[in-house]
Amino acid sequence: MASSSTLGSSSSSEDFQQILDEKKRKRMVSNRESARRSRMRKQNHLDELMGQVSELTKHNNQILTSINVASQLYSKVEAENSVLRAQMSELATRLQSLNEIIDLINPSNGVLESGNFDQTAYYHPHDDAFVNPWNSFSVNQPFMASADMIMY
Repeated sequence: MASSSTLGSSSSSEDFQQILDEKKRKRMVSNRESARRSRMRKQNHLDELMGQVSELTKHNNQILTSINVASQLYSKVEAENSVLRAQMSELATRLQSLNEIIDLINPSNGVLESGNFDQTAYYHPHDDAFVNPWNSFSVNQPFMASADMIMY
């Protein structure tokens, strides 16, 4: 009977070993499947990140293009402003000079009437434009400027 109990325990240890081998095999299959799923998730995540990099690079290039266009436009407007400021300064100087000439010519400010000069003694009706050239212009007559008058 001793030999039959040895046989019984040996078959039960073989069954146990088979069960362990089956569990080990199932665990290996499960681990392989889990590793495969992990690699797939990792690859999908990498693909998503690469797509984001591509989109961000494209967006970055669009922003850089917009910045370059805006910078060129800014430079152009700044150059135009510089020209306009120079023209404004030139025109302001001319206006000041013309106002000074008008002040010298205008008899109402007393320049021609001051001192020993007696305007009535030398008055001739035809010389009125010579003495005061501004009297030859009508008050309602418009004064037009042309583009040729503005020098750059």
